[in-house]
Amino acid sequence: MSNTEISQAERLDQYVTGQLETVSRAFASKLIERGDVLVNGEAEHKAGFKVRPGDTITINYDVTKEVIIPEIELEVIYEDKDCVVINKPVGVLSHSKGDFNPEGTVASWLRTRLKSMEGERAGIVHRLDRATSGVMICAKNPDAMAWLQKQFSQRKVKKTYVAVVKGVFKQRQAIIDMPIERNPKKPQTFRVGSNGKAAQTEYWVLKTNDKYSMVELKPTTGRTHQLRVHLENLGHPIVGDAFYNGPKADRLFLHAHELELTLPNRERKTFSVPVPKEFEELVQE
Repeated sequence: MSNTEISQAERLDQYVTGQLETVSRAFASKLIERGDVLVNGEAEHKAGFKVRPGDTITINYDVTKEVIIPEIELEVIYEDKDCVVINKPVGVLSHSKGDFNPEGTVASWLRTRLKSMEGERAGIVHRLDRATSGVMICAKNPDAMAWLQKQFSQRKVKKTYVAVVKGVFKQRQAIIDMPIERNPKKPQTFRVGSNGKAAQTEYWVLKTNDKYSMVELKPTTGRTHQLRVHLENLGHPIVGDAFYNGPKADRLFLHAHELELTLPNRERKTFSVPVPKEFEELVQE
């Protein structure tokens, strides 16, 4: 805990960062939002609040107890001055969410490569669920971030996933067009619902046996959990998907196989990561 009287006007998050030199401005904002920073004895929850000379600021945070985020190694597929493409393994978060999270994420791994960017989501153009493996692109500077995010928002990025799902499809190829909304009964999940946002996924059956099917999936929209929700609604939940009634397995059998987009240098490229061997093994005849 620190308790000081300030001498000049500035934003509250800037002041906190100046006092706690080991924390980022994004983490300082979290401390403020959760009420750990007092201005003249009262919790102030807005990071942009202007503190003025004579104000007394109390910061309820013990730097000596700060948890060191472990370094992680990620496989780099491609890298230039603007971006880096990785093969994200199962179990790694794209970025931390909510309170301070003492684990290595794609975002924490990326920090040493960033220029003029900060915050827990800095450089994260798009995200893969913790349980999903595969190809992921990250930006290294603000211009690259804006360029890449614009392509995702305008649906100029072509994404290809491969999944192993329960059962055998009646049609070997089809387009799933079902809106997706948050499930009010389980807010951490989503469902098909008439009040949801439009969502489309095209699928092709690559291989099947009497128990499972391996499918290629091309989403044209990017709703949270879109592929998982669409496949469950068809009666073919993804193997290992505990959220959406998938058969039990050691991992979620969903893999981001291919990503096609235009790089900040204006070159159109396709990046791919091989489908894990356990996917093939599960669908052996």
